[in-house]
Formats: sequence, C-alpha cells, structure tokens
Amino acid sequence: MDWARVRDRARRFLLLPTLGRFLHRTLPKRLFPRSLLIIVLPMILLQSVAAYVFLERHWELVTRRLSEATVRDITAVINVLQSYPQDPDYATLKRIARDDLKLSIEVLPKQPLPPPAEKPFFSLLDRTLSRLISESIGKPFWIDTVGRSDFVEIRIDLGDRQLKVYARRSQTYAANAHIFLVWMVGTALVLLAIAIPFLRNQIRPIQTLAAAAEDFGRGRPVEGFRPRGALEVRQAAYAFLEMRRRIERQIEQRTTMLAGVSHDLRTMLTRFRLELAFLGDGEEVAELKKDVDEMQAMLEGYIAFVRGDGDEQAAPVDLSAMLSEIAAKEASEGCAVTARFEGEPQVTVKASAFRRVIVNLVGNACRHAGTVEVSGRHADGWITVLVDDDGPGVPPEMREEVFKPFVRLDEARNQDQAGTGLGLAIARDIVRGHGGDISLEESPLGGLRARARIPG
Repeated sequence: MDWARVRDRARRFLLLPTLGRFLHRTLPKRLFPRSLLIIVLPMILLQSVAAYVFLERHWELVTRRLSEATVRDITAVINVLQSYPQDPDYATLKRIARDDLKLSIEVLPKQPLPPPAEKPFFSLLDRTLSRLISESIGKPFWIDTVGRSDFVEIRIDLGDRQLKVYARRSQTYAANAHIFLVWMVGTALVLLAIAIPFLRNQIRPIQTLAAAAEDFGRGRPVEGFRPRGALEVRQAAYAFLEMRRRIERQIEQRTTMLAGVSHDLRTMLTRFRLELAFLGDGEEVAELKKDVDEMQAMLEGYIAFVRGDGDEQAAPVDLSAMLSEIAAKEASEGCAVTARFEGEPQVTVKASAFRRVIVNLVGNACRHAGTVEVSGRHADGWITVLVDDDGPGVPPEMREEVFKPFVRLDEARNQDQAGTGLGLAIARDIVRGHGGDISLEESPLGGLRARARIPG
C-alpha cells in the first residue's frame, strides 16, 4: 500500500472541511454584500485574466518588437561606423541616425562603461533590451531606462571607442499600454457605480418584506407595506399578505366563537349562583358555591389560554414601572418581592398580555417561595425578565413538561389558584407571540429562575 498517497488524500480530505468553515466565517452573511460579491468577484477574475494575457502577450510582444527594431538600427549604425571611413566629427553618421533612424548618437573616445544603473521595479524594457543587445551586438554595453524618463540611454564598448545612443522611450517600449488598464479599471468602477444602486433597489423590497413578517410575528401593526420589486419578490409579498389575512380572519373567528361560548357558559354559571342564593346558607350549599367558583375560574383560565394575547396591538410601555407595580401588588398580599430594571424602560409590547406573563410568573413563584426577585434588562436588542425565588424548584427533567397545558406537579410548581395548570402555558404562548421564549433554570437564590426573553 502506498502510504504517502494515502496521507496526501487524507490531508486533502481533512482540509476541505477546514476551508469550508473558513469560507463560512469569512463570507458576508447579508444578501447585499453577497450579491455584490457575485458581481465583483467574476469581474475581478475576468479583468485579472485579461490584464495578465495583455501584459504577458500583447504588451510584452509589442515591447519586444519595438526593442528589436531599435537594436537593429543601433547594429546598423555600428556596422557603418566600423566598416566605412567617417568624417572627423562623424557628422554624416549622426545626421543619418538623427533623420532616418530617429536616434541621437555620440562617438566617445575609449573609456570604461559607467557602473550599472538602478534597475526599475517593473523592468520589462530593461530586461528585453539587455537580452536583445546581447544577442544581436554581442559587445559590452550599459543601458539606463530610468534616468531620463522620455529617453533610453545606451552605451556600447567598441574597443577603441564608445558609442552612446539616445532613443526615445516610445521607440523601444509600448508606453501607451497603461491606457488599456485605465479603461479596464474605469469601466469596472462605472459598472459598480451602476450595479450598487440597482442591487440596493432590488434588495430593499426583500428587507421590507422581512421587516413586515417580523413585525407581524411579534404582534406589531404592519403599516404601509405593499408588494414591490421583482416578480418573485412580489409573489412572496402577496403570499405574505394572504397569509396575514387568513391568520387575522382565523383569530377573529376564534375570538367571536370564544365570546359566544364565554357568554353562554357565564349565563349558566350566573343562573347556578342565583339558584344557590335561594337555597340558603347550608353546608351543602357552601360546597356547591365553591364548585361554581372553581368552575368560573377554570372557565376564565381556559378562555385566556385559547385566546392568548387576542387582538391586542403592541404599544410603547414603561416596563420598569410595570415590574415595580406588580412587585408592589404582590408585596401587599404578603409576598416578599423586590424589582429592579436596567436599560431603556420604554419598550413596545402588548401591554396587557405581557403584564399577564409577569403576573403569572411572579404569582407562581410567590405561591411556592418566601422570597422573590424580579429583574428586567433591556440591552443588545433584547428584553429579558428574570423571576428568581428560593422555593423548592422544579426537577430538570420536568422543566419543559410544566409548559404543557394542564400539566401539574403534585408537590409544588405550575399550580394556578384554580388548579388548571395553564399559567406557564399561557405565559409561554404570549412570549412566543412576541417572538421570544421562556425557559426555567436554577436560581441563584436556590429555587427556580424563570427567564422570559423577547426581541426589543
């Protein structure tokens, strides 16, 4: 077995999840930057490939052709200089080089070549000229492509003399290649300037739809929402509106039905009370009255559970004052309750429903503990209410069971005054209607902690 191949495959297999996790952490999570990446990354990739091909092929090819022509001209000048008699000051050769070859030359007496000049960072011209001079002329030379920006200086050692040549940079180098890069980058910026507002306009209806769905899920009024954007987004918006209409109609039908049932049952209970009132004050009558009172309380609990928070609209409320008021009321009934609040007290909730949540939690704690602490906090976009007590608590395995309707613990918790087992179920239903949840934990006081948390 080839263990090296096995190790390589295992290493690649292990690197794939690592790469996936890295991309998951690095890539943006929101739709707008992701959509922008879909446009920007292919554009950058395409332009990078185009720039590489242009620089590697076209730019280098043009530069090489220009440099070859210049080196051929210099080679011709050297051949003429070495093969034919010249004027004392080389006037004819200089004139031919200047007028016909566009080169400025000087013939210097024998002297050492200058020390090597500083090489440019991007040395395409320097590298190409050096290679061509070495191949075509084969004599010691010195070039400077940096000193005079518009010219290239070349010195060639001819043995008994030295030839100095000045050639325009445009003769040896594709100097206008940057125009291609400028146009490419400029076009990309123009496309981005068009794409960014267009993407924002396409994504804004999705954000509006998400905000409307979130407000509706929290029980807040959805005002001014209308379908906008692309056809698919409009279809999703129309589906949301239809869903909202059906849910509101169902809630309305349920509320109407409950109102009728409540009216009929209350009428019967009132008739029972009147009939019992005519029977006097005997022991059996007292027991019957107690049963009727219990039936009344159970009826109210059932209706409250089914109704939930009803059609109440969310509105700003001072949560700190609400907690203090509930704590004071329970304290007046003999329960040691303290309340405190941190953060901005003004929150938007269904006031009556949320008050019922806190009353249920605090009342449940007061029935089974001697000390209760209520604390609220509004920070980081969340509203958190903690109700701690020093009672017997609830076993961990039962902390989810007690939220189910009609579930009662024999020895302590989740017992309403009427004994219906609906207090925590109603509280969780209301909190979830606000987009949050309720959980039970160990309390620092030694008993149970109820944590109600909703978006704020």
